[in-house]
Amino acid sequence: MDIEERMRLIKEVGEEIITEQELKELLQTKTHPIAYDGFEPSGRMHIAQGLLRTINVNKMIKAGIRFKMLIADWFALMNNKLGGDMKKIRTTGKYYIEIWKACGMKTEKIDFVWSNDLVRDEEHWKTTIDVARHSTVKRIVRCSQIMGRKETETLSAAQIIYPCMQVADIFHLKADITQLGTDQRKVNVLAREIGPKLGYWKPVIVSHHMILGLGKPVSTSKDRDDMILDLKMSKSKPDSAIFMLDSELEIKRKIGKAYCPERIIEMNPVMEYMKYIIFEKFGSVRIERTEKFGGDITINSYDELCEIYKQGKLHPLDLKNAVAFYLNEMLKPIRKRFEHGGAKKLCEEVKSYSITR
Repeated sequence: MDIEERMRLIKEVGEEIITEQELKELLQTKTHPIAYDGFEPSGRMHIAQGLLRTINVNKMIKAGIRFKMLIADWFALMNNKLGGDMKKIRTTGKYYIEIWKACGMKTEKIDFVWSNDLVRDEEHWKTTIDVARHSTVKRIVRCSQIMGRKETETLSAAQIIYPCMQVADIFHLKADITQLGTDQRKVNVLAREIGPKLGYWKPVIVSHHMILGLGKPVSTSKDRDDMILDLKMSKSKPDSAIFMLDSELEIKRKIGKAYCPERIIEMNPVMEYMKYIIFEKFGSVRIERTEKFGGDITINSYDELCEIYKQGKLHPLDLKNAVAFYLNEMLKPIRKRFEHGGAKKLCEEVKSYSITR
């Protein structure tokens, strides 16, 4: 695969890339650059973490990128997820990996690294402290969105350490690329600024899109990253998200009540599901309708869907029914995998945990 094709695949993942020129130079000098992604094991997994992440990671791997996935157990502890119970946090981390396997993520080509192993390295802690020494408290607080927090929230002392550790992780994982959501932009920019001061490098940032929650998008925040927090899918708001093991009826119910204004494409979560997940998987979709409303229709691209929807030729209810159908088709084999054996036991244990924020 030539450089241009690799760039094309990565640009499909990156809603924002800092910078494209640096990415191109990286691909020209390294056959298999290392990309880092990380996640807090914090409860049931929703489809942005499951289906969308699988799509993005597999594209990056296809482009020749080697992935290191950080199971951020210590970060979940610092962020008070699952009540700070490390046993629950680590069980949830194992559950996430099992779901990704069921999704078809190319886990055999991914190095899974636990934070617990990284922090045993004295040099990692030195880098964490060096990041803190070269940063002001104000600058670190500005990175609070990476934890799902806003700058205006009261942070614990542990949450002040969090961004410093995340920057240290990037360098100790030897990551050439940070491949996380747009909500992680500020800490990734900090890593680019501070890396050369500590004798490291400037990692390329490939930030993927954050899927909207299912409710009406409302945000009073002026800060771009705070706005993302207000609008994104969140497990702390169960009806704003489709979870990977939701039942068929539950998915139909949630999609049925989702915000989906007629003729409007922008800030429409149901259209986002079509763009970022369903068309990525199926390429084309068939929407069933009664003859009274035009009969069944096959749509071969997201752009074609946008034109039809903007013209009012497709009713929101028909769109919702199609989204619910295709999501259920994607999630059927995953639900099946968790119906028996160790996977079922793992799922039941995680479902019993109370979500804490």
